[in-house]
Amino acid sequence: MVRPLLLLLSLTASLAHADAIDVSLENTQVMKGKGWPRVKVSIVEPIAGFKLNLTRSDGKTFEWKGGGRPGVTRTIELDQPVGKFTWKGELTVNFPNANTGTMPLEFETQMGAPLHITVDKDKDIDLEKRVITFKLTNPAGKVELKVLMDTGEYAFDGEIPFAGEAPGTPLTVTWPEKSGKPLKLSLKAFDTLGVFIGIEFFPWSFEIPHDDVTFDSGKWDIKADEQAKLDESISKALDAIRKFGKFADVTLFVAGHTDTVGPTASNRTLSFNRARAIAGYFRKRGVTIPIRYEGFGEEALAVGTDDEVDEQRNRRAQYIIAIEPPRMSNARFAAKWQKL
Repeated sequence: MVRPLLLLLSLTASLAHADAIDVSLENTQVMKGKGWPRVKVSIVEPIAGFKLNLTRSDGKTFEWKGGGRPGVTRTIELDQPVGKFTWKGELTVNFPNANTGTMPLEFETQMGAPLHITVDKDKDIDLEKRVITFKLTNPAGKVELKVLMDTGEYAFDGEIPFAGEAPGTPLTVTWPEKSGKPLKLSLKAFDTLGVFIGIEFFPWSFEIPHDDVTFDSGKWDIKADEQAKLDESISKALDAIRKFGKFADVTLFVAGHTDTVGPTASNRTLSFNRARAIAGYFRKRGVTIPIRYEGFGEEALAVGTDDEVDEQRNRRAQYIIAIEPPRMSNARFAAKWQKL
């Protein structure tokens, strides 16, 4: 967009031909790699030539010379580092009759750089202390933070200013205590030039309390006399979905576990098949939200034991309603949740 020069941009009264040229600015706010700020000098009436002298606010000076017939526009690109700068100087116009005139100039230009944010959701988000730590690639301007609780209310929805902290500086934001659990964290960070980037996290999860289903040794078929336990769990799951599903798209995650008796690989396969069987039962009995399942075998124990230990508390399943895949404590591998 062409923006006219408004600051001190008029020919001096001594210039007889005030309409001989027209000066405008282009790309006064531009991102790095997307062009340069430009001064455009349009020649309206005959001139012998012009000279443009400018000094950037960091002290660097520039000079350009040009000319042309009426109707010609000369475009002058301004060497602009990242940042905001003020330019001051003057345009001197030489006329065919040997007269000259000057035009004082003063304007601002801004070169932005793409902004990136670094947040490790496993290390940099402390829900207990209500703190998010992050880093920016540009000097820090401000952050807009929203913390939506699973009650439907916001613990915080506002702006947090910064003081231009250098790129890579660890920055923190926090929010006041509020009833419920954080469902959604929205962070919109701005640098000092107004360039921004947004990021969202969904740390919320709800584990359904239940009585674990008992399977025959080495089997994953759900026995008829165990179905009542699953039916009760389904009722609790549907209640939770009705309560929390109105705030976000939720998924049911079913995780299967075993004790340490038997080969590790066999236990993982067994727990996977049992988790899949439970997930299928949930689907058949009316759970319509997305369902994913995974088997952890003996590689995410609830109670640490030696190998070949028959520990009932490790033979279990977990039913977790969450927005993003939940973190599994003590898991020795990254889960690959399968879609039912």
